[in-house]
Amino acid sequence: MAPPILKLDDIFLSFGGAPLLAGAGLQIEPGDKICLVGRNGSGKSTLLKIAAGLVEAQSGEVFRHPSSTVRYLEQAPDFAGFNTVQAYAEAGLGPGDDPYRVTYLLSHLGLSGDEDPRMLSGGESRRAALARVMAPEPDILLLDEPTNHLDLPTIEWLEGELQKTRSALVLISHDRRFLEKVSTATVWLDRGTSRRLDRGFAHFEAWRDQVLEAEELEQHKLGKSIEREEHWLRYGVTARRKRNMRRLGELQTMRSNYRGHKGPQGTVQATVSDAQESGKLVIEADKITKSFGERAIVTPFSIRVHRGDCIGLVGPNGAGKTTLLKMLTGQLSPDSGIVKLGTNLEIATLDQKREDLDPEDTLANYLTDGRGENLLVNGEQRHVTGYMKEFLFQPEQARTPIRNLSGGERARLMLARILSRPTNLLILDEPTNDLDIETLDLLQEIVAGFPGTVILVSHDRDFLDRTVTSTIAPAVPDAPDGRWIEYAGGYSDMLVQRKGALEERKRAEKAAEKPKTQQATASASAKVKLSFKQKFALENLPKEMAKTEAEIAKREQVMADPNLFTRDPAAFNRLAGEMEKLRASLTDMEEEWLELEMLREELEG
Repeated sequence: MAPPILKLDDIFLSFGGAPLLAGAGLQIEPGDKICLVGRNGSGKSTLLKIAAGLVEAQSGEVFRHPSSTVRYLEQAPDFAGFNTVQAYAEAGLGPGDDPYRVTYLLSHLGLSGDEDPRMLSGGESRRAALARVMAPEPDILLLDEPTNHLDLPTIEWLEGELQKTRSALVLISHDRRFLEKVSTATVWLDRGTSRRLDRGFAHFEAWRDQVLEAEELEQHKLGKSIEREEHWLRYGVTARRKRNMRRLGELQTMRSNYRGHKGPQGTVQATVSDAQESGKLVIEADKITKSFGERAIVTPFSIRVHRGDCIGLVGPNGAGKTTLLKMLTGQLSPDSGIVKLGTNLEIATLDQKREDLDPEDTLANYLTDGRGENLLVNGEQRHVTGYMKEFLFQPEQARTPIRNLSGGERARLMLARILSRPTNLLILDEPTNDLDIETLDLLQEIVAGFPGTVILVSHDRDFLDRTVTSTIAPAVPDAPDGRWIEYAGGYSDMLVQRKGALEERKRAEKAAEKPKTQQATASASAKVKLSFKQKFALENLPKEMAKTEAEIAKREQVMADPNLFTRDPAAFNRLAGEMEKLRASLTDMEEEWLELEMLREELEG
């Protein structure tokens, strides 16, 4: 086994109160592709920053190989002093690094390099930072949520790049499919400590459950041991004569360990508040269109959404997913066509930009709309701190300003508010951003079991496959032109159907290019009908084929005589030659007739 190029051992860090990291470790060897997983707030990003040298641990050992290069993906890149994105990304290169790598990466990440860094959106800033850290191909690449704000084609491209890179990787991501495809080892950060599994993320959840079950069993055994020791102290013969101080000390240690055991963080417990049932037809769109200037965003598109449907929208950034979503929900009028919304709709929306959040508002005030200490959930009055606990917020956080929350906590807070309100139509725009895997599991269960209707936009392939009943995607995935198609099933089902349609089209094109039909096709295109010769052949070929089949049958009957070859070998050979020519002729006639029949159907249909 190769020596580590970076090692963190027994790392301790606290920001006051309970320690965030207490004995955590991370070991990186050349070629490692590690995914770092854990609940929101478990310290994953902090541990990655310690590995990058951006944060100093209060205690523990940090070793970095002196010759190793490390790059860390910044969440908030500093563009000060750079006039273009190209200049910013090239500043990450070292001596001898190839500048073309920057151009290549920016191109695949949807940037030209000429952009003004001050004018970039949050997603574009992340893409620029990704190009900067990947371009030098460092020995160690530390990536915190690299897929955030990337569309599906770019995520799939990034998977391929990271699979073939020579850099050792440590990844933090909420995207299951991404982690499964890239990682070969898993480090689980839990309650301040870390455990390593030398297998990829696909094996993590089963292993985690085994670890937690074993831990629960050990706690149960410890509890029973304490009961036995306490019984001995009270009723043991020796204990009545004199106190055994050693045994008493062991009992105190066991009690301390039992009381001090910090179990795994709970899971979010939530259900959607019931609303009046909507009408059976929720949305009907008939030939709706939308353009911005000369660019078509939606060309005539029609769909009927029924109660109970779960519709997923996918496509590259800028394809028009959010525009189409807003038209379907009545927030944006189409240029032409009609959108009709059903009856009794109670709509709840989770916006990807989290624009509904006032950073100065408190958690309690946001959840109750400023109406005191209680909120109404499913017709029942609930105290806000009790409801917050179901979403893993502590009671003392009730008066905390929203600006102090992490991205994952903000997403969880918005989810808590949406689920407290009666709804029968859920609109989810990038709902998986910043959610940890356990909360994602809950959201999947909520969406899959929701009795109403769901329309969601997502780049999370695993989430789409587990939840949606149909997927709307651009007809041309690489160059959206405003045409949208609805496919049955999830993202993987959509890929299979799209591939099948492409193969069918290729087969049709190949058939049209066969030499015997090239002339016929050109003639048909010019006259838009079959020529007299083609019509004659189409009508008479079946008769000729029948005659040829009869001739073949006659010769087969003669050749069926087992003594023919012995009695007259010349006759046998003559018949065999004739049979070969007749069969070849029959095959040619069958192919010609089939091509002419296909041509006739195409011209008439």
